[in-house]
Amino acid sequence: MTKAPYVREYKQSSARGKDYTIRCDGCGRNVPRFKTFVSYSGFRLDYELVKLVGRKNVHVFQQKKYYCPKCARNFGIVHPGKLGRRRK
Repeated sequence: MTKAPYVREYKQSSARGKDYTIRCDGCGRNVPRFKTFVSYSGFRLDYELVKLVGRKNVHVFQQKKYYCPKCARNFGIVHPGKLGRRRK
């Protein structure tokens, strides 16, 4: 078997016990939390527009989404060819 072109850096060890599972937002499969990749979705408003309307009158939501390693590669959240570096 050949070696993968990237390094998985999972911070989980057997000394920490069992980690809870999270459902992937891409494919829906159950994945341990430490293996998931987090992506934030939502929208941002222009700073000048927020300044005009007022910060208290604007509600901007931001949703946290968890993806399994397979979906993270497919959606471009993680680039496997560059030794596991994440998109900035």
